Amino acid sequence: MRFRIPHFCILVMALSIIACTSKEKKVERPPKIALEDFFKNPEKTSYKISPEGTKFSYRAPYQDRMNIFIQDIASDKSVQITFETDRDISGYFWANENRILYLKDNGGDENFKLYGVDIDGKNLVCFTDFENVRTGIIDRLDEISDEIIISMNKRNPQVFDPYRLNIITGELTMLYENPGNISGWITDHDGKLRAAMSVTDMVNSTLLYRETENDEFKPVITTSFKETLSPQFFTFDNKMLYASSNIGRDKQEIVIVDPATGKETESLFAHDMVDVESLSYSKKRKVLTYALYSTDMVHYKFFDDESEKMYNRVKKELSAYDCYFTSTNKNEDKYLVRTYSDRSLGAYYFYDKNTDELKLISSVSPWMNEEHMAKMKPIHYTSRDGKLIHGYLTLPVGVKAKKLPVVVNPHGGPWARDEWGFNPEIQFLANRGYAVLQMNFRGSTGYGRDFWECSFKQWGQSMQDDITDGVKWAIEQGIADKDRIAIYGGSYGGYATLAGLAFTPDLYKCGVDYVGVSNMFTFMKTFPPYWEPYRQMLYEMAGDPVKDSLMFTQISPAFHADKITAALFVAQGANDPRVNLAESDQMVEAMKARGVEVEYLVKDDEGHGFRNQENRFDFYRTMETFLDAHMKAE
Repeated sequence: MRFRIPHFCILVMALSIIACTSKEKKVERPPKIALEDFFKNPEKTSYKISPEGTKFSYRAPYQDRMNIFIQDIASDKSVQITFETDRDISGYFWANENRILYLKDNGGDENFKLYGVDIDGKNLVCFTDFENVRTGIIDRLDEISDEIIISMNKRNPQVFDPYRLNIITGELTMLYENPGNISGWITDHDGKLRAAMSVTDMVNSTLLYRETENDEFKPVITTSFKETLSPQFFTFDNKMLYASSNIGRDKQEIVIVDPATGKETESLFAHDMVDVESLSYSKKRKVLTYALYSTDMVHYKFFDDESEKMYNRVKKELSAYDCYFTSTNKNEDKYLVRTYSDRSLGAYYFYDKNTDELKLISSVSPWMNEEHMAKMKPIHYTSRDGKLIHGYLTLPVGVKAKKLPVVVNPHGGPWARDEWGFNPEIQFLANRGYAVLQMNFRGSTGYGRDFWECSFKQWGQSMQDDITDGVKWAIEQGIADKDRIAIYGGSYGGYATLAGLAFTPDLYKCGVDYVGVSNMFTFMKTFPPYWEPYRQMLYEMAGDPVKDSLMFTQISPAFHADKITAALFVAQGANDPRVNLAESDQMVEAMKARGVEVEYLVKDDEGHGFRNQENRFDFYRTMETFLDAHMKAE
C-alpha cells in the first residue's frame, strides 16, 4: 500500500497553447475582481441527503466559520444546527435521520474530535474529547443507525485503534488492539472488521485478513511499499475484495483479490496511460457502478447500465460542466449532483429519479462570473533527461500569450498531483494579469509506478529540474517574460519555491513559500507521532538524515540562503503538525542575516495551510502586494 504525505495523466496529444489561443475569438479583459470574492467561504456547500430522503444538509458561513444547516427538501427554509465560531467544521455526515456527526480540530492542530448533534440543534455532544488525540472514520455503518466505527490514537500517539461507538450512549468499545503496525482497516458490508493493511519492517506493506471477528488477523501477502495493493471494499457476498493494484505492472488497475490467498482472480478495468484508483458501487442494488480515472480531466468507466444512463441524462442537461453524483438516500431514488469546471466552482442540483426532474438547489459561489475566469489548459513538455511532464497553463483573459509575467506553482505532497478544475488562487492570479504554470513533476501520482519511483531521493535535484525545465519551456514558447517569473507553492511546493530561489537564483524574480520545508534534517525530526510507522519509507523516498546527510545538506535551502538574491515572502501556521514553525523561522533568520529582503507572516491559529477566512484574506492580500511590487504586472 503506497504511503503518501498529506494530498491520471494528461493526454499526450494536447494541442499547443499557441495554436489554441490563435483560434479563439478576441476576448475583452475582465474587470479587477475583489480579492475577497475569490477566497471567502462558499455561500452553501457540502450538500448531503438524509437517509430517508426527506431533508438536505449543507455547510454555510456563520460568523465567518462553516457550520451545518438542515433544510426540508420540499421547503426553502433552513435551520442552523451548529454554531462553531473558532474553526470551520471539517467534515460531517448523517448518522441517521435525526442526528448529524461532524469533525473539527483546534487551531489547525489536526487532532480532530468527533461531535454529534440532533437535526434541531439539540443534544450537542463531543464523543472523543481527548487531548492530543486524532479521530478518523472507518465505517459509518449506514445500516446500523446508532453506531459507527472510528479510529483513534488514544492509547498510543503513534498508532490508531478501531473502536465501535454508540452515538446514543457514547460508549466506546475497542474492536482490536493495533499491534503498532496497522495503517488501515477494512470492514465488510455487515460492518465487521475483516481486513487490514499493515506496515512490515517499516518499509513493506502486508494485507491482513480474518474470516470472522472472533479470529486473529493473519498476514496474506506482503509487498514492497513500492507496489500498491489498495483494498476498496468487499465483494457483495463478503468473500473477496475489490482493490486497486499495480503488483507486477506499472499502472494501477481495478482487480478482484482473494483475501485468503492474496491472489488476483480477475482484472476489471485498466488504462494504459494512467492509474485507476477509485471504484464506486450501489449499496441498495449491490452492483458496481463506475471507476474514475484522470487524464487531462476526470473520466468514468461504467460497469452498470442504470448508472451510465442516469449520468448521461444529467450530463446532457449540464453539458458545460463536469458532473458528480455526491449523495443519495437509502432508497437510491433521490440524488445530489455537483457540477464544476475550470472556470466555475459550480452548483448543486437535486435529481429525482422517479420523476426525472433535475432542479438547481444552490450555486457554490454565485457572485463569481465564470465569463471573467480563465481557462485551464493542459500542456506537456520534455524534461532534460527525456521524461514527459504534464501540466496546466492558465493565461489571463483578454491578453496575448506573449512575454507575460508568470507565476510557477508546483504542487504540494510531493506525492500528489495537480488536476483540472476550478482553483481560486490560480484564477485570482490570472485576474491580476499573471499567467500560471503548474506541472506534475516526477513523483506526481497517477502516472504509474516508474514515474513515481524516479522521484526517490530527488528533492531539489531532478524533481526541481522538471520545474526548471517547465519554466524554460514557457520562455521558449514566448509565453513567459524571462525577467518576470515568480515561484509560489505550499508544503512541498513551498520547499520547491525555496529550492528554486537557492539553486536557480537567476531564474526567478521573487518567491512565495507557504508552509514549506527548508531543512531536511529538522523536517525529519518533527513528524507527527502517527507518521512514525512510515519513517523508513520516507527515508527511502526522500532520504535518510544519517546515511544521506551530505545530500540533505546539499538540498536543504536553509543551508543555501546565501545564494538567494530574489525577494522572498514566507507564510506559516504556528500549529502546523507536518511542517513545523521552525522550518520557516530558520529560513527567515538565515535570509535576514544575509541582508536579503524577506517578508514573514505567521498565524497563531492555523496549521498546515490557512483555513480561517480572515487569515486567507491576509495571506493573499500580502501576496498580491508582494508580487506586484516585484513583478509589476499590468
